[in-house]
Amino acid sequence: MSTPAEYYRSLPPVSKVYGVTCLMTTTAYYMELYGSWRIALSYELVLKHFQVWRLITNFFFLGPFSFSFAVRLLMIARYGVSLERGPFDKRTADYVWMLIFGALSLLVMAIVPYLWSPFMGGSLVFMIVYIWGREFPNERINFYGLVSFKGFYLPWTYLAVDLLLGNPLKPDILGMVAGHLYYFLTVLHPLAGGRNILKTPLWVHKLVAFWGKGTQVNSPVQQDPNAGVAFRGRSYRLNGNQRTRQAQAEAETGAPMQQAADPNPGVSFRGKSYRLGGKD
Repeated sequence: MSTPAEYYRSLPPVSKVYGVTCLMTTTAYYMELYGSWRIALSYELVLKHFQVWRLITNFFFLGPFSFSFAVRLLMIARYGVSLERGPFDKRTADYVWMLIFGALSLLVMAIVPYLWSPFMGGSLVFMIVYIWGREFPNERINFYGLVSFKGFYLPWTYLAVDLLLGNPLKPDILGMVAGHLYYFLTVLHPLAGGRNILKTPLWVHKLVAFWGKGTQVNSPVQQDPNAGVAFRGRSYRLNGNQRTRQAQAEAETGAPMQQAADPNPGVSFRGKSYRLGGKD
């Protein structure tokens, strides 16, 4: 059985970063380091006071520590990781683009006052669950040892659980809508003979290449060789210039040059020596 540290290191990069960021956001809120409204989605504050960070930060708050928070975090750890290791294996840029498209879709839907929610992180996580159910429709799910069903019905099962627990259903439904929109444009529509109009943009490939994590097959951008390197410079070897000049001379003359034997091998310092009390 692997240790928690080994499990953490084995996680794929995108799901790891998103899950850890959500956990740290709730931990900071629990420690009263900030108020939740400072990171909530508010188009009025975005437009009038240019608080544009709200368009991003609201996706990292899954609520205070509670049973619902734990379920959402487990969704990322199980279904998000499964997607990144399965259908999105070696497609890190495509996976990042899926999350970005889902976030943009939710932001557009939130313009409608009835569909607005101060925190859209739960909807984004539910989008992951919906796409997992479409990618693994025949996977057998043992739901907490109570009932077994196919993966296609997984998002609907979580929807029923939230209904029984009294949690709001609107975030879940918005996540399912965003997930179905992505799956239709990237899978169903191309399979029906249509054109894939939702290809991963070039700037996302550049972002992932600059990040230096994960892999992307057939990527139009090469991974940044300096990613994660603190210093990269030119190196020199001691006595390298002398060896270089000797090699150039041998190449010009065509004959190997004889190197003079060192009369004092192993001596690290040569110079004129004096004995204390001696005469010059």
